[in-house]
Amino acid sequence: MTTPAQTLRSLLAQDRCHVMPCCFDALSAKLIAQEGYDLTFMSGFAASASRIGAPDLGLMSYGEVVDQARNITDAISIPLIGDGDTGYGNAMNVRRTVAGFAKAGCAAVMIEDQLAPKRCGHTPGKAVVGRDEAFDRIRAAVDEREALRAAGGDILILARTDARHEHGLAEAIDRAGRFAELGADILFVEAPRSAAEMREVCRNLPGPKMANIVEGGDTPDLSNAELHEIGYAIAAYPLSLMAAAMQAMVTTLKSMRSDARPDLMDFVELRDRIGFDAYYDASERYASARREKS
Repeated sequence: MTTPAQTLRSLLAQDRCHVMPCCFDALSAKLIAQEGYDLTFMSGFAASASRIGAPDLGLMSYGEVVDQARNITDAISIPLIGDGDTGYGNAMNVRRTVAGFAKAGCAAVMIEDQLAPKRCGHTPGKAVVGRDEAFDRIRAAVDEREALRAAGGDILILARTDARHEHGLAEAIDRAGRFAELGADILFVEAPRSAAEMREVCRNLPGPKMANIVEGGDTPDLSNAELHEIGYAIAAYPLSLMAAAMQAMVTTLKSMRSDARPDLMDFVELRDRIGFDAYYDASERYASARREKS
C-alpha cells in the first residue's frame, strides 16, 4: 500500500508546480480533496484562527497541532503536509514532533528556524535562531525520519528559513542550502520580495522548492505557469480558504441582521459534501438484517 509520503514523492517528481490550497480543519481539507487537488498543507495561521480563535504567534501547543493534523488526515486520502513550527523545543523535541506528525498520518512536516514563539512569516517582529541551532533542528528532523524508515514508517522533511527578513536573501539561501545537505526533502525560503529574488532562490538551491503565496503579503502573487518556470514544485496558498470563509461568514451575518436571505450553498450539496449521502449509502448494507427480522 502506498504511503502518504510515497505519494508526495511521486508528485514532487513530476515536472510541474502543484497548486496547494491550505486547509485549517477536516472540512476545509475535504473540500480541497473533493475539488481534485493533489495535496494540501495545514496552515498554522489558519489552524490557530480556526481552532483557538487566536493569531499564529506560537499559542497552539504541540498536542493541539498534532490533534488537528490527525483529524484532517482521517478525513482525506491526499497527502497532508503538517506545520511543525520550530519543533516545540530543542533537537529532541524536534524528533518527537516529526514522529508525532508521522504517526498522525502526515506525508511531510515543516520545521523552521524562527525563534520561539514563532510568528507568521508575513507579519512583523519575527526573528531566527543562530545557524548552529537551525542546522541542529533539521539534523534532528532528518535523524528521526531515518529512524522512522528503519522501523517501517515514512515522512518527508520540509525545511523552512525565515532569515530573509533579518539577514537578507543570501543568508536565507545559505541556510536552505545547508538544510539540503543535511537531508531535507523540500526547501522553503520564506518571503522573497520580488520575482528576481524567487529566481535566485530556485537557481541556487537543489531539489523541490515551495513558494508561499499570501495575498497582500511580501511575496509576489505570480501565476502558476510563472512559478513553474522559475523552478518551484509547490505553490502554497495558506490563507485563501480562510479569508474566503471569513468573508462569507461576515457577509452572511451582516445580511441576517437586516433580515435578508444570504446566498448560500444548496442544502443538498452541503449534505453531500459533508458526507451524509455516503454515510446513508454505506449504512444500507446493514439494513438487510433489520428487514429480514421484520
